[in-house]
Amino acid sequence: MKFSDWLKCPRSRFIEGLDDREVTITHAQILQEKPLLKKLYTDFYKILKAAIPDSEKKIIVELGSGGGFIKEIIPNAITSDVLNLPNVDKVFSACRMPFADASVDAFVMFDVLHHIPQPREFFKEAQRCLKTGGKIVMIEPANTLWGRFIYKNFHHEGFDTNAGWNLGQGGPLWQGNGAIPWIIFVRDRKIFESEFPALKVVRIHCHTPLRYLLSGGFTLRQLAPSCAYSFIKAFEIVLSPLNCMIGMFQTIELDKVQ
Repeated sequence: MKFSDWLKCPRSRFIEGLDDREVTITHAQILQEKPLLKKLYTDFYKILKAAIPDSEKKIIVELGSGGGFIKEIIPNAITSDVLNLPNVDKVFSACRMPFADASVDAFVMFDVLHHIPQPREFFKEAQRCLKTGGKIVMIEPANTLWGRFIYKNFHHEGFDTNAGWNLGQGGPLWQGNGAIPWIIFVRDRKIFESEFPALKVVRIHCHTPLRYLLSGGFTLRQLAPSCAYSFIKAFEIVLSPLNCMIGMFQTIELDKVQ
């Protein structure tokens, strides 16, 4: 067996050619079987939760739940996806949501915005559905020196900083541009603010340069022992002053202000 073949996560070898629903179910299994990856997801869910004061009293909707397990951290979250999956409460597109005006306290998302075909339609819907004072909290790829290098060279999704907001044709898992969050909230920040004045960008924070890589993600074997997670996390804290250059992810928080 070639080393490159051995390096692949055993389950991931069989997902090529499967439809998106089966891929997502396989991802859910991988997530439960890889301790580093599950711990990372747990920490990311905690980041989302911490951004929402009194979260246990709020109506929180997770978009693009996929094979995740957010209810272990936010039990009252309403899970959703465009695919009919075993663990989701509602099936709908983020561009057309089944919620009444001003009825939702928060939308939370992990690696979802850069898969939405028409982000403007999503922001219009989110703006409509959110209560005044409501939030959108998302964790997305970061366009740092390190993040850009990894995403451009070692990730199956595109990372095109020259692109527009909309995506081309493709399935919900396979189409995507990891640079979309940077495009919208950095390159085109003034455009976003002029089109969506009710959605105020209150925080953009880059983080997590190493843990996802060492977890192997969904395609590679875990590259560090499970017991090393706390050490790796501590090392990332030491490196945190450099996160604007080396962070692979960013947390973006929006408040609905009117």
